[in-house]
Amino acid sequence: MTVHAAIRRSAFTARTAILAVVVTALAVAMLFPLRQLLSDRSEVAQLTRQAQVLEQRNRRLEARIQLLHDPTYLERLARECIGMVMPGEVPFAIVTKHGNPKPARC
Repeated sequence: MTVHAAIRRSAFTARTAILAVVVTALAVAMLFPLRQLLSDRSEVAQLTRQAQVLEQRNRRLEARIQLLHDPTYLERLARECIGMVMPGEVPFAIVTKHGNPKPARC
């Protein structure tokens, strides 16, 4: 092996070491943005699921609002929940064996 070849081999090794350090530094520098990207994607997925749950709840509440605008339903609630009767009607309650009236579903 000549001196010229030995210098060339050590220079190549030095270049390889420098390249390895640069590549490693770039990889380490990319870790934080990559981790932030994955965290942001996870947060977006979670917020999307939460939005879907809230939209479903809104639909149920809208249906409840429509139901509460129905006079027939309101009359039933008034009769069952607070014991209201129409003029001329006679109110009564069904009592169980233990003497307690059956609770209304209100």
